[in-house]
Amino acid sequence: MRPEDSDLLLAAVTAPGREREVTRDDILRHFNTTDGRGLGLRLLREAALERDPVGLEAAVVVCNLFGFGAEHLELLIDLTSAGWHEQHENVVSMLSKLRDPGGVVALRCAATWVPSYLDWDENRALAVKAIWGLGGIAGAEAEQALLGLLEDEDEIVREEAEVQLRRRRA
Repeated sequence: MRPEDSDLLLAAVTAPGREREVTRDDILRHFNTTDGRGLGLRLLREAALERDPVGLEAAVVVCNLFGFGAEHLELLIDLTSAGWHEQHENVVSMLSKLRDPGGVVALRCAATWVPSYLDWDENRALAVKAIWGLGGIAGAEAEQALLGLLEDEDEIVREEAEVQLRRRRA
């Protein structure tokens, strides 16, 4: 991804006290397309192929602005465990929103993996997001994944799995 592309896309991110500098229409015009969802998929693919961390961050912005769906599933699964980027929490959140049983194995792995750049996170945000994602997927496979997490050595993982299992049974 060209620096001017990523700069434009990252300027579309909002934060408290900061207005969005770039609109969805600005992005579509810049990339000469009317299909924002397709653009997000294309940018995800390019970032993965090039192992481009900045490009992936920008692609995630596009996907969250324009939406994503089943056509993104396989790529999100691959990105969940890829060690070349630092977007794992965002990727897991996106995968979780799909609520697709195809994502169970990837979410289960993300619940127990701590990338080196997240060693500092005692709250295990990546694990919690992955476990909540598992909790939102119907079916026996997700249930079994959560049951397996009850045996994890990490207390947060065990507790969050228990919360999700109770929620599923309520």
